Amino acid sequence: MSKSKVFTTPSKAYRDDRFIRSPQARPVRILAEYLDPQNRFEEHGVQDTILFFGSARISDRDDVEAEIAALRAAGDDETQAQKKLGLVKYYDATRELAGRLTRWSDEISDEGGRRFVICTGAGPGIMEAANRGAAEAGGETVGLGISLPFEAGNNPWVTEHLSFEFHYFFTRKFWFLYPAKALVIMPGGFGTLDELFETLTLVQTQKMTKRLPVVLFGTEYWDKILNLDAMVEFGTISPGDLDLLYRTDSIDEAFAYITKELAEHALPEPGGRM
Repeated sequence: MSKSKVFTTPSKAYRDDRFIRSPQARPVRILAEYLDPQNRFEEHGVQDTILFFGSARISDRDDVEAEIAALRAAGDDETQAQKKLGLVKYYDATRELAGRLTRWSDEISDEGGRRFVICTGAGPGIMEAANRGAAEAGGETVGLGISLPFEAGNNPWVTEHLSFEFHYFFTRKFWFLYPAKALVIMPGGFGTLDELFETLTLVQTQKMTKRLPVVLFGTEYWDKILNLDAMVEFGTISPGDLDLLYRTDSIDEAFAYITKELAEHALPEPGGRM
């Protein structure tokens, strides 16, 4: 008796979840995290960005005051929550600066695409403040999120079609810096320091050849955290390396510095590059 001919249709490899999640398919996943942002930026006319970094633990005043009230009602220690009140000013400054830069960007953008779109890591805190300020100013805003066990996802102020979730830190870092034409560093922790020093290293070693103005906002905080003058004193960096940073506590000064730098050096060269 002959075997009946039953034709089957196996799953294609790119639809096989078991394969796609396997170590062997890692190059495919990495490539996807390169191509998806590239495709969406091109589709929606995002030519370059202004990047904001800072602590995810800095909240707006309403959230901090609500946290303190809840702790007080429960009879719990509110010491750490009270400390957050001193950081609210950085949330507010981020929100205002991102809004002002967005309105300025809208004025100089043309039909060729959006210039200098506000970009963050899409989380809470300073990231939320920057996305929020841009959205409130009527602009689109990018969020390059990453899957972490202690974060709920991207904040609600990120433009939906410019909201990403990465698995690999290094692909996310590429899309932070490749389209960036300016960088604002607000007070933050290990992640903020990581991004700051990685950027400074790329500029110092000329692996990044474009001009990238870096604003270090909040001298009260950074003067305690960073003693770069000591590195000059010991000879581990050059005196000129200090010029890679623009320090300020003023929203007006930060806005004036960034827009001047962008108008002189970035405006004639749209698009991302290192």
